[in-house]
Amino acid sequence: MEMSRLSKILNTIVWGIIGVLGIYILGYGVKGQSFAKAAYACVKVLTNGEGSLQRAAEKSLYPGFSFIAGDRELSYSFEEFLLRKAVGLFPLYTFLDEKELYETEIESQAAYDILIEGGAHDENEIDERTGEAFDLAEKMEEENLQVAHEQEQTALEQEPQKAAGTEYMTEQLADFDFLKNNFYIVENNTDIGSELLNAETLLEKDMRIQEFDSGPQILIYHTHSQEGFVDSVAGDNSTTIVGVGDYLAELLEGTYGYQVIHNKNVYDFIDGKLDRNRAYALAEEDVRQILEEYPSIEVIIDLHRDGVDEGTHLVTEVNGKPTAQFMFFNGLSFSKRNGVIDYLPNPYIQDNLALSLQLKLACEKYYPGLSRKIYLKSLRYNLHLRPKCLLVEAGAQTNTLEEMMNAMEPLAFVLNEVLGGGIPEE
Repeated sequence: MEMSRLSKILNTIVWGIIGVLGIYILGYGVKGQSFAKAAYACVKVLTNGEGSLQRAAEKSLYPGFSFIAGDRELSYSFEEFLLRKAVGLFPLYTFLDEKELYETEIESQAAYDILIEGGAHDENEIDERTGEAFDLAEKMEEENLQVAHEQEQTALEQEPQKAAGTEYMTEQLADFDFLKNNFYIVENNTDIGSELLNAETLLEKDMRIQEFDSGPQILIYHTHSQEGFVDSVAGDNSTTIVGVGDYLAELLEGTYGYQVIHNKNVYDFIDGKLDRNRAYALAEEDVRQILEEYPSIEVIIDLHRDGVDEGTHLVTEVNGKPTAQFMFFNGLSFSKRNGVIDYLPNPYIQDNLALSLQLKLACEKYYPGLSRKIYLKSLRYNLHLRPKCLLVEAGAQTNTLEEMMNAMEPLAFVLNEVLGGGIPEE
């Protein structure tokens, strides 16, 4: 809310109270009482009238509850009469004056609280034409996010432990309901059908990198570079998601032979403050410039960490080491309320889905229990810049840096499994 509006409202309330007390003092004057006595009476109203003020507020704001509670007194003091009249005026004024701003402020605060937690549930809903947040009431409700977390947690608890080397049969994956229920979390504001989520089509897509001699093939960046972990050190980027990206780039280059660009530019920290309102728009500008400079880039990875309840610890064991679980993420440019979001075109939605599903199946084959269900959300999240675009939510704020670093080793492995069919042998 703007300070001028707030000041106006506060001034109105203050002058209203002064006016009420002025009438009260005037009443004493009419009765021939001294000013001192009138002033004393006013002080008495303010110091001893707490109960009257509370009752007046209750009757003004919650008349139904007051009636049910049995407060039907027919007479009360002159002090309480004035207080009831004063309190009865201000809620109406405040409601009429603040209604639009109040709703916007609360929705924005709820969105900000979610954003602070980070990850799949922190993506600000951005109108990419203006760079501003929009329609937060539909898509950023905390109850919806909580339901999604609870659904995922229930699924994890009920899912039997798979043995290493688990592979799903083609017939299983061809069943749309089986595929959707076992591999995806679909947030309440969006949906997906069998035409788009078709396992046969998605698994037939060749996600292998085609060129290895013309320049860098992979770009890693972080729309939310400020995301940290339980033991991150303030001011030390090597202990945040940026440091984790460094290690992923090192593994992809040193172990698997890719050429990788790691863009460490900041998009969510503006003028010394955490500000994610335009993070995706700012990141897109930079990524487009990088793609123009290095047209050989085929794969783009936006590496995040998720935000979960403080009691949730996304960790498993891989090769005897505590390892943060990770999740692949897709934006569908589709909302239940409005259908296809025309101004967020993404010609590569099915390619994006193919990449995440093939990676998920590789995880199930080699590291069962490591990857969470693929998360589907309504907007685009810059996944339209290349067919092989990927958003990864690795771990969460409750993980340690060690667990996060350990997670990059199996992530690099499955990336190579899906992308590396064309790497020449040495």
